[in-house]
This record gives sequence, structure tokens and C-alpha cells, in this order.
Amino acid sequence: MQRTITARARERAADGGTNRWVVLFVLCVSLLLVALDATILHVAVPSLTEDLRPSSTALLWIVDAYPLVCASLLILFGTLGDRVGRRRVLLLGYALFGVASAIAALATEPGVLIAARALLGVGGAMIMPATLSILRTVFPDRRERATAIGIWTAVAAVGAATGPVLGGFLVEHYWWGSVFLINIPLMALILPLGRRLLPESRGDSDGPWDVLGALMAAAGVLGCVLGIKRAGAGEPLLALPTAGPLLVGAALLVLFVRRQKRRPHPLIDMRLFSRAAFTTSVGCIVIGMLALVGLELIAVQYLQLVLGLSPLETGLRLLPLTFAAMAAGATGSYTLRRIGPRRMVGWGFVLTAAAVLLLTFMGQHDRPLLLTVGFVLLGFGLQTTLFSAYESMLSEAPQRSAGGAAAIGETSYQLGAGMGIALLGSVMNAAYAPGLASVPGVPTEATNAASNSLGEAYQVADQLGGTAGTALHQAARHAFVDGLHVTLCVSAVLLLVGALMARRLPRVMECPAEPEESYESYESKESYESPEAGELPAVDGAHEANPSDVPGKPAEPRVPATREAIEPAGSGRPAH
Repeated sequence: MQRTITARARERAADGGTNRWVVLFVLCVSLLLVALDATILHVAVPSLTEDLRPSSTALLWIVDAYPLVCASLLILFGTLGDRVGRRRVLLLGYALFGVASAIAALATEPGVLIAARALLGVGGAMIMPATLSILRTVFPDRRERATAIGIWTAVAAVGAATGPVLGGFLVEHYWWGSVFLINIPLMALILPLGRRLLPESRGDSDGPWDVLGALMAAAGVLGCVLGIKRAGAGEPLLALPTAGPLLVGAALLVLFVRRQKRRPHPLIDMRLFSRAAFTTSVGCIVIGMLALVGLELIAVQYLQLVLGLSPLETGLRLLPLTFAAMAAGATGSYTLRRIGPRRMVGWGFVLTAAAVLLLTFMGQHDRPLLLTVGFVLLGFGLQTTLFSAYESMLSEAPQRSAGGAAAIGETSYQLGAGMGIALLGSVMNAAYAPGLASVPGVPTEATNAASNSLGEAYQVADQLGGTAGTALHQAARHAFVDGLHVTLCVSAVLLLVGALMARRLPRVMECPAEPEESYESYESKESYESPEAGELPAVDGAHEANPSDVPGKPAEPRVPATREAIEPAGSGRPAH
């Protein structure tokens, strides 16, 4: 069996001092930049549209090129890092991200900006799974790793939530290219730091890297995400531009799974999905992101179009959600040790559902206290769920497959976000349109146009003017709020389904004393190389030599998958 951690990485992981936390800082800064870039462009769209004059199709690709390319390449680069070195892939991602940011900031044509956004997606796909898999390496102890993942998930939430605020500030004081330009000095700083501080680690490098399988996975995820985004944009689900990519993507993913099951050295070990905790964690990530992104999108529309807040004011209103997510990440490790993954994920979903139902009391007028309380509960509940789901998923995977497992988690994150926009957006449209069916004095053509979105309804109302315009404006506001309430109720039901799924997770946080052996306990001892006479056998540094393994001494019974369980509070047993 190949060594899964290089000697240098093992020394750094076992350092026990400040070094691993410095590594975590570097990883979190790189993740922050990637998360910021996913949302920071949204508020700059009006400014760049006025400057570059892109077509509607080009504008759509400017916005979507980054998440589409990033989501489709996560599995490819996550598994490539397992083979050629995660640190190497991460550093290349840093360099590419910086170069692409410079091209995007100085773009004078829509085509150049689209290409730069695609390159940013490639760099992001190289960075995101590498950060999580390196974190898995440098924090071998699960309790410390839980703390690190809590910080990691909190940073991701901060980046996604503060992107619109920072973007609004930069666009108001500079120009739209500044939202990309800020990446360059940060990448110039973090690239030499990462090269100096980050450990190199690899997974199982036996056998050739499955290039065809990696391309199949990339094309499959791209097709699924593209189809989901088209459905979320309001295109008919059965139309060829929507159904075609979805069907092709799903077929490629099915073929990818079948190919991985047959190969002796697969990109992703499909045995991971035979573990209930791993599969359940992935499902919980999808549901959590489905609720979060869909609700954030609708909340932004409500704050701007119903309450009339500016983009900067909207970003500030969402800050309580961010602070609550940070608090959940900071306390997540302690909570996980006290109550275990099952209760933490389950009650996190229940708390989020309660927050969503509380937000149904929003109406035509601003209620700041209600919104603040709702967003705090929403941020804390969802971040608690996502933290515990990520931690359980990563801990179920052996270190040698950390890159593939991280890629699966990040792909689930992206798919959940796309599904949230598509599903909750469709529910919102279905509940909103009937409210405009019979507005007195409004022509049918105007009604059909107004039923597409609240923003378009306002434009039609302004064009109509007079009594009819005022009536359409008021009807659209009422219809949107009614549709918002229906969407929130549907979201609450989905969150409660996630709480039921969480019952398949372990009751307690288990810390394997020998994580690699626990994963492969079914393999025979003879599968490892026989030690030479007088040497103690060791399995990849995963555990210290057992005296009973010395040739000539009787073997003591060994229990596979020895685990140290941290009991929940009130169990009557001392925590280890």
C-alpha cells in the first residue's frame, strides 16, 4: 500500500504547535477569495453592462461562467490532487486565479470577460477541494479537525455573504473591475506563503489516473448544473435547452459511477457511498444549500423590490445571518462533541425550519426586528447543519481519498445551490403569477409580461401609468409577498425532510484510533507487505507498532475499527 502522507506532511501534521493553525489560516484566506468571487460580481452587473454593452446572452455567461466551470471541474481536480499532490494543485490554482483576475479586471470586451470568468472557475475548482483535503491531512485528530472545519465553514459563509457588501462598496467608489482587482495582491501574498507553509500530501497513487473518467464526471456535472440553472431562470423543464443538458449530464454521471465500480484503481472509491453516514451527510449538504441559496435569492428580491433598500443596505441587512453563521462555526466543535452528529444536524434543520416559518410574518412593510431574529436563527441553524454534515462526511473518508471526498462535498454544495434557485424559484413563480391574473384596467399582454418577475412588473406598471399602473404595482407587491410565504413553507418542509434524514447519522462523535485501518478492516492482514525479520510492521503511519506484531510473539487479538467515542452530555460516561 502506498504511503498516503509524505514524511514532511506527517511531521507537520504531528507538530502539535502553531504550524497547523497557520496552515489553516492560509487555507481559509484562499477559500475566502473563492467564496467572495462567487457573489461579488452580482452588484457590479449594472455598471459593467453600461460599460461593455454585452448582449443578454453574453451577460448571462459573464455571471454563470464561473460557477458552471468551477462545479464541473471539482471532481477532476480533487482526484488529480490525490494523485499528483494536493499542495501542487492548490498552488497552481492560486497562480491561475491571480492571472484570471487581472484579465477580468482589465477586460474591454464581453468575450474576454467571459473567458476570464471561466479561468477563474478553473482556478476555483483547483483551490476548493484542495483546501479541504489538506485540512484533512494536517488535522489527523478528529476533535481538532472538527474545530478546523468549523472555522473553514464559517469563512465560506462570511465570503459568500460579504461579497455583495464589498462589491457594492467597490463599485460605488471605483469601477466594476475593482471587484476582480482586489484578488491580485492577496494572491501575490498567499502564493509564497502557501509554497512555504503548506504540506504536500497524496492519496493512493497505484495505477494510472483515469483521464476519461475525469472528463466524464466534468461533462456530467456541467450538464446537470447547466440544466438546473436554465430551469431556475424560468425556462420550461421539458424544453430541449433545459432537458437536453440534464439528461446528457445524468447519463454521463451514471456511466461514470459504473466505470468507477469496475476499475481496479478508481478516481473515487464508490465504497464511500455504502456508508450511511457519508451518503446522508452528502444529502444533508444538498438540502442545506438548496434552502440557503434559494431563500437568499428571494430575500434579496424582497429587501430591494418590496422594501426598497439599496444593494449596500440589502447586504448590511444580511450581515446578522453571516455573524450567526460565524458563531455556529466557532462553537460547532464543542456542540458536536456534546450532542453528536445526529442531534446536531437534525436540530440544526429543525431550527432553520422554525426560522423560515418565522419569516412568513414578513409583509408589505419593513419589520427590522423580525428580519434580524429570523436571519440570526436561519444562519445559526443552517451553519450548524452544514458544519456537522461536512465534518461527518470528511471523517468517514480515509485520508488517501480526501481529495475525492472533498470534491464530492463541494460538488454537492454547488448542485444544492443550483437546485435551490431552480426549485424554490419555480415555486415562487408558480405562486406569484396567479395574483396578477385579473388586475382591473391592465391589458393581457401587460399582465403576461408582469407575471415574469416583480422587477418586470414594476417596469410595466411605470409604462402604463395612471390608475392601471398603480393597481398593477400594488397587485404585484401583494402577489410577491404571498408567493414568498408559500415558498417559505415549501422550504420548511424540505428542511424537516433533512431532519428526518439526519436520523441515519451516528449518535455520538467517534474518533478512530486507527482511521485507515478502520476503513479497511475487512481487508486481510496479508494484503500489506510482510516485514523483514526483526522489523515491526506499520501501516502507513496510521498506528504505532503493536508489540504483538513482533515475529515470534503470540498475536494478541485486535479489534478492527477501534473507536474512541465521545459520549453526549448526560450519558453518565466520562468523555475521552
